[in-house]
Amino acid sequence: MLILRLLNVVAPVYFLCISLVTFILQLFLFLPNMFKDPTITPLFSPALLHGALFLFLSANALGNYILVIQNSPEDLGTRRNARAKGVGTPSEWPEAGRKASSSSQSTHFCRLCARVTLRHDHHCFFTGNCIGSRNMRNFIMFCLYTSLACLYSMVAGVAYISAVLSISFAHPLAFLTLLPHSISQFFSGAVLGSEMFVILMLYLWFGIGLACAGFCCHQLLLVLRGQTRHQVRKGMVVRARPWRKNLQEVFGKRWLLGLLIPMLNVGSEYPQHKGK
Repeated sequence: MLILRLLNVVAPVYFLCISLVTFILQLFLFLPNMFKDPTITPLFSPALLHGALFLFLSANALGNYILVIQNSPEDLGTRRNARAKGVGTPSEWPEAGRKASSSSQSTHFCRLCARVTLRHDHHCFFTGNCIGSRNMRNFIMFCLYTSLACLYSMVAGVAYISAVLSISFAHPLAFLTLLPHSISQFFSGAVLGSEMFVILMLYLWFGIGLACAGFCCHQLLLVLRGQTRHQVRKGMVVRARPWRKNLQEVFGKRWLLGLLIPMLNVGSEYPQHKGK
């Protein structure tokens, strides 16, 4: 348990450090290198488009990351205790009982968060928070935009390394052989420390991008089936429903707005339960 609590602190710090390093490399290394082309007018430089696209991806990734933490799953255990002790607003007591009885198979007590969450999916160490009904959409958007931002940063880093070291990536195995070849050149003094650091970041971005893309696709598949990871792990049987209804339950009716702007669930059915 101590290791899990330590991981719950280290993982968010690791993610924020990677984000900070990515911002520094993009703004102070990749973008200035793009502006060096004298044949292109600064107003129409591709660096402006690159910077705008990177900021859009990063803003959505970090915005949804904050919303995953801010929009924590509701603690049903607190409401049930309040109902038993007569504490709180009486209008909240029937709602707590209705949630607990109607979705008893979908609730789970997380020892790290010390609360009972509705439609518990899993505990995400990178956010230090449980993923449930209230923040599932933000978690999927966080995985999607983190994957896109990392893969896009990898492409920008490849372009930078290709220009600085005059390396061609036309061969399919050029990226795979870049690391061992660069390590040997680094110890011989042919590759600078800053250039070696960028090369290491290329593989880190590639790994994080693929991992987040896998998480995103897996969560979308579970949402379409109307399942959670906790239900699959426990072998729970869920009632079959149309995939459109399952998708709308998580993403809401105005899902397109949530794809472009980090925001709380818009038009989904979960917040409606809370307001009844």
